[in-house]
Amino acid sequence: MGISRDSMHKRRATGGKKKAWRKKRKYELGRQPANTKLDTTQKTVRRIRVRGGNVKWRALRLNTGNFSWGSEAVTRKTRILDVVYNASNNELVRTQTLVKSAVIQVDAAPFKQWYLTHYGVEIGKKKKSASKKDETEEGEANPPDVKTSNHVERKRKSRQVDRKIDPHVEEQFSSGRLLACISSRPGQCGRADGYILEGKELEFYMKKIQKKKGKGAAGSA
Repeated sequence: MGISRDSMHKRRATGGKKKAWRKKRKYELGRQPANTKLDTTQKTVRRIRVRGGNVKWRALRLNTGNFSWGSEAVTRKTRILDVVYNASNNELVRTQTLVKSAVIQVDAAPFKQWYLTHYGVEIGKKKKSASKKDETEEGEANPPDVKTSNHVERKRKSRQVDRKIDPHVEEQFSSGRLLACISSRPGQCGRADGYILEGKELEFYMKKIQKKKGKGAAGSA
């Protein structure tokens, strides 16, 4: 018996059984789940020929993806470091499975570098001492050894007017890891792309992750 996506085997809304009045059809077929794993060493993607001569890309192992920082309208390719939360099944977190809507941790370095280039501000840098009052909350301005033209300086100065960053996102930059959500389907398109979590959505998932950690600690005790 192959995997089928039909509704022939289901009961009626009233609870009555339905007779199977026809056999399975090609357009109702299903395939084995991809169960895409997070692998730090290699990337494995398989090409699958599907109905109509079309092609699907089945990712079996992935370690990178393109992630978008919505509030700054910038996208960078970065490493996927960990799977931290999945609303549907905790088992997918334990087995480090990459699926759509999984909450993951990605490397913050590419975004940190872009921020420094764009605004001339180094975010996520820990303050050395309280005596340095000139140092802003977000970080330090350009290091003195990096020379920039007057034109670049003027552009950066004009950008400072509208510059604001989510405090929770800024806090994550100091650890070098950002919480992100996968929006693509790795088992269908062979990629794990997504977006950086911000605002209310980030607060929601931070609470969920903290709650899960608390339960885990209580269980082990």
